[in-house]
Amino acid sequence: MPVNIIIVVNGENTSTVFYERYYYKGKRKMIKNYIEKANFEDTGFSYALSLISGKHKMVILYCLMEFEVVRFNELKRYIKNVSDKTLSNNLKELEKNRLIIRKEYPQIPPKVEYSLSDRGKSLMGVLDQLCVWGEENREK
Repeated sequence: MPVNIIIVVNGENTSTVFYERYYYKGKRKMIKNYIEKANFEDTGFSYALSLISGKHKMVILYCLMEFEVVRFNELKRYIKNVSDKTLSNNLKELEKNRLIIRKEYPQIPPKVEYSLSDRGKSLMGVLDQLCVWGEENREK
């Protein structure tokens, strides 16, 4: 706990300055101790990032939010510079994490559609806010 000491220098009360410096120095030490003992991998933030990290996953989720049901080639056209393998791997990971639903139709040629799961839809508020922030802070 910071100590409030009244110091008078040239007739001015400088206790506030001393208090703030002492307080912030103590606060930094507390934060440093906390950070050293904390495990980032155990946080909800880390878990959320692990689900959507990667170059194309957030774009895929955004596309599904905008267009609801999308086929593989439509996603490929939307993202443009993604290989089939990369897109396929990202879709498999999103499906494994239960953020999207893959619906396969038994026909020739094969037809597969992707849509957001309820769990994926629950993430859309956060993704939408990220889009709003980007629009507001983008340099024009």
